[in-house]
Amino acid sequence: MSTIQEISEALSNLSTDELQHIERVILDLYRARQETIIFHDGYGIWTEQDQISVAAEVFQLFEKEENLEDDVDA
Repeated sequence: MSTIQEISEALSNLSTDELQHIERVILDLYRARQETIIFHDGYGIWTEQDQISVAAEVFQLFEKEENLEDDVDA
């Protein structure tokens, strides 16, 4: 099995068509592993786990803001 570094170096030698094929294979692997992909674009892949994690962070910020408002009102 090749290392990540060897794979990364080999990818730079592939044509655009070959890279697109590899990308489709990788996305199929995510689906086979039941990794829910919500968004996929030039910035990368956004999974269900990413969405859950960010939502949790946002709700924590909301709670902090509410606590600050409660402190001001008291």
